[in-house]
Amino acid sequence: MADNTRAVGSVTYREAEHGYFEKRQLRRHAAFWSLWALGVGAVISGDFYGWNLGLDAGGFGGLLIAAVVITIMYYGLCFSIAEMSPALPHTGGAYSFSRSAMGPWGGFITGLAENMEYVITPAVVVGAMGFLSHDIVYDLTGTTGWWNSPVLWWAVYYIIFVGINILGIEITMRFTVAITVAALAVLVFFFLSVLFSGKFDASLLTNIPPEEGGNSFLPKGIAGIFPALPFAIWFYLAIEELPLAAEESHDPKRDIPRATIWGLTTLMFLGVGILFLNTGVGGGAAEIGTSATPFFDGFKAVFGEGVGSSLLGILALIGLIASFFTIIYAYGRNTYSLSRAGYFPQVLSLTHGTRHTPYVALIAGAVIGYILSLVIYFLGQSESAVAGKIVGALLYMAVFGAVISYFMQSLAFIVLRRRLPHIERPYRSPVGQWGAAIAGAIALVALVSLFLNEDYRPGVYGTAVYFVIGLIYFAVRGRHKLVLSPEEEFAMSHGRHGANLQEEGYGTVSVADIAAEEEAASRSSDDESSSRR
Repeated sequence: MADNTRAVGSVTYREAEHGYFEKRQLRRHAAFWSLWALGVGAVISGDFYGWNLGLDAGGFGGLLIAAVVITIMYYGLCFSIAEMSPALPHTGGAYSFSRSAMGPWGGFITGLAENMEYVITPAVVVGAMGFLSHDIVYDLTGTTGWWNSPVLWWAVYYIIFVGINILGIEITMRFTVAITVAALAVLVFFFLSVLFSGKFDASLLTNIPPEEGGNSFLPKGIAGIFPALPFAIWFYLAIEELPLAAEESHDPKRDIPRATIWGLTTLMFLGVGILFLNTGVGGGAAEIGTSATPFFDGFKAVFGEGVGSSLLGILALIGLIASFFTIIYAYGRNTYSLSRAGYFPQVLSLTHGTRHTPYVALIAGAVIGYILSLVIYFLGQSESAVAGKIVGALLYMAVFGAVISYFMQSLAFIVLRRRLPHIERPYRSPVGQWGAAIAGAIALVALVSLFLNEDYRPGVYGTAVYFVIGLIYFAVRGRHKLVLSPEEEFAMSHGRHGANLQEEGYGTVSVADIAAEEEAASRSSDDESSSRR
């Protein structure tokens, strides 16, 4: 970096050296259907596993009520995001919104929380992929040993799908559309199989024995709703990633809002289908609620045990791969944007010379996610934990980062409406500030609920410690390394620069330029005040 630095409040900006942004280029390719597939694909694994642990936490009624509340939260959040994203069309997404609304600290808190969500979530998904792959291979061949261990499967999946993400945005989006459509087809096939097989039994939905003060619908009582909230979030977690594709979309101002709302609605219908139909077969809520592979168990309940059922289990992998692949995309872009602006070490934002993908960020996130999976796996083994508990612990850790970012984005929406009313808003939220406020309040309740389940509390504490370490890093070092990236240009200029990157380009404004504009605007305001007097 050059020696030209300037303190702005509590942070310090450095002028980008020559060629800085040329080494950090992305390429535009995504259109509406690619973005819709990106959003749905990122979440769809939540219909294949993970959600079911909410049955064990709160019973069918507890999870159903939690899902309704969380659906309300996501609509309020996504309508807010749909307004902010085309107004601030940067790869930074959530970080960009909060940066413009609440300054560098607000931006970093939001970006770090979202980064934790997106790095941990693939670790959750690959955990389920590894256990399912092990079960399928064992059922078909009887193979055991290290060559059919979840640990090996995790490494294989990370290498393959990080590799595809590095190959380029074109192949990434084509694969995203293909794998998402395939996952949807698998879910529809399962729904129809359950309905036409005659195996669905509504009484299985409420077959968990009630505890004292509970009933068949709410076996854990009203209190069971709260620990079920994080699992209900799994029906939708990561749909909010679409703004991260803003600088790789042909028309982000038109396509991202539509893709976000269409994607959310698609997921709502899929969630209703899986909650009722997967729970209503086989062992019902009592068994599905503790399974690490609920979708696979649902197939077995419909088609019976044997080779055919194991082959059908391969279909369940499609949904898991869809989310694993698309959330790898998300953590790559989130890390890239925070690094490009200097919040994270700047080497993480380097892009491939010809493919223009953030390969360093993609590889770094994979290494962290894999190590996290190993730690949770071996700790779980020492405690004789079942696979479902391992998945649940990672899920809670991912939700911790998610709900913090949701609260911050909801708050950012309200602040931007009030502080920057002049910026162009191609889309306006139909639920406005009240919708954002309700979403933010529910996110805070969900954050508190993470500490109510003793089984997963240690993982939440560990994630909180990591979050605090990140804040300390920014306070000591990161805040003195900032660069005037597009997100920072927009925030520093109050929306005058950085909104239209296709016309303005990158790094066209210096810190000194913006400071001069601010001084001129301040003098003009003072002159107007004097003339009135």
